Amino acid sequence: MYISVVSPVYRAENIVPELVSRLKVELSKITQDFEIILVEDCGPDNSWDKVLIETANDQRVKGIKLSRNFGQHHAITAGLDASKGDWIIVMDCDLQDRPEEIQNLYNEAQKGFDIVFARRVERQDKFIKTFTSKLFYKVFSYLSGIEQDGTIANFGIYSRKVINSINSMRESMRAFSPMARWVGFKKTAIDVTHAERFEGNTSYNWNKLINLALDIAIAYSDKPLKLAIKLGFSIALFSLLYAIYNVFAYLTGIITVSGYASIIISIWFLSGLIIFILGIVGLYIGKTFEGMKQRPLYLIDEKTF
Repeated sequence: MYISVVSPVYRAENIVPELVSRLKVELSKITQDFEIILVEDCGPDNSWDKVLIETANDQRVKGIKLSRNFGQHHAITAGLDASKGDWIIVMDCDLQDRPEEIQNLYNEAQKGFDIVFARRVERQDKFIKTFTSKLFYKVFSYLSGIEQDGTIANFGIYSRKVINSINSMRESMRAFSPMARWVGFKKTAIDVTHAERFEGNTSYNWNKLINLALDIAIAYSDKPLKLAIKLGFSIALFSLLYAIYNVFAYLTGIITVSGYASIIISIWFLSGLIIFILGIVGLYIGKTFEGMKQRPLYLIDEKTF
C-alpha cells in the first residue's frame, strides 16, 4: 500500500517543518511506503527554502516549485500529476486540516469507499467568516448547479482511480472539491476536528472567493445564462403590462403629461440590464477562449525528484 499526500504551500515557511513532522508520524502508523508532495505556489516568503530542507532530510518528502503563483487548485493539480500512491490525501498546509485525522480517513476508505471527505463539524473560524462562508456556498451551489457543503473542502482521501479521473480533466478552470464530486464513484464523509490556523491569516479574500465562484459556475453550469434569460423575459413582460396600463391611463385621462422621470429611469434600467446580460455572455466567451489556448495548467520552476 503506497500513500501520497499532496499539499499546496503558500506563505507557510514556519508551518512546513511542523506539517512534515506530524505527517510522518501519522502516515507511519499506516505504512512506511508513502510520499509527501509539497507544491510551493511561488509565495512571497521563504517557504521553498524550508521545503528544500525537508526534502534533503527525507527522500519521501518531495518538493515542487511553480514558476509563478497559479493558485491553490492549480498547485493541487501539479501535486496530483506527480503523485504515485494507491491512495492520495489532499490537504491544506495551514494545519487546520489535522494530520491526526488521516488514520480515520484511511480506515473509512477501507470499508469500500473511493472517496472519503473530511467534514468539519465545528470550524475554528471567526463568526463573520463562518457566516459569510455559509452564504457563499449557498449562492455558489445555486449558480454552479452542484450541491456544495460548506463543511467539506479539499481535505480527504481519494483512490487512484478517482485521481486518475480528475487528472484527465484538463480544463483551465480548476476547483478540486467540485471536480471530486463530479467524477462520481462511491463516496462518503466523516466528521473531523477542525483546528485553528497554526499561524497567519487565510490568503482567501472576498475578491478571490467571488472569482472562484464565477469560474466554477461558468465551468460547470449554464445557469447564469438561464437566469439572464428569465430576468430579461420578466422585465419584458413587466414592460408590456406597464405599456398597456399607460395606454389605458392615457385614454381615460389619468395621464395628461408624459413623465420625464419614467423615461430616464427606463433608459438607465434597461441599459444596465443589457450590459449585465452582455457581461454574463462575455464571461462564457472569455472562458471558452481561454480554454481554446490550451496553455499548461501550471509551469514548474524546480522540483526535487
